Amino acid sequence: MGNVPSVCSEKNYELLYDKYSNSLYSFMYFRCGNADQAADLVQEAYIKLWTNCAKVIFEKAKSYLYTIANNKFFNEVAHEKVKLSYENAGYQLDRNFENPEYVLEEKEYMKTLENAIANLTVAQREVFLLNRIEGKKYKEIAEMLDVSVKAVEKRMHLALVKLRETLGDSI
Repeated sequence: MGNVPSVCSEKNYELLYDKYSNSLYSFMYFRCGNADQAADLVQEAYIKLWTNCAKVIFEKAKSYLYTIANNKFFNEVAHEKVKLSYENAGYQLDRNFENPEYVLEEKEYMKTLENAIANLTVAQREVFLLNRIEGKKYKEIAEMLDVSVKAVEKRMHLALVKLRETLGDSI
């Protein structure tokens, strides 16, 4: 195992940056639609790669970078959705002519759903959101995350089981 390149070598780290930063930026820009946010996500992924360089195998560095940036993005999206639901709660009640009990039940359900999704493991949440929100096929998700289609299927199955435990059959 003598000639395995180390991510901790500055030269190799720069090589990884030169090789993947532009495509990672493009991928994250496509994902979030915001140039500054995409640049921040790429920067944070590379910082985390450097921080954990001893734990990351050189050949897996690309997958690691994409996974870190993706997870960070999903965490930001989940956080923003929670913030928006609280900010808009008053506005929706004032402007909504539906039955107030229904509106309250809907808000409670959305909060329960957001909490249930937040309580999934990162891997389960990632697959669930990519499939159900982004509309990605299992094969596409497997390629993006550098895992097998079977792994995606298992993560989705476990996510759905966990969500059904929390939400019942309403998902």
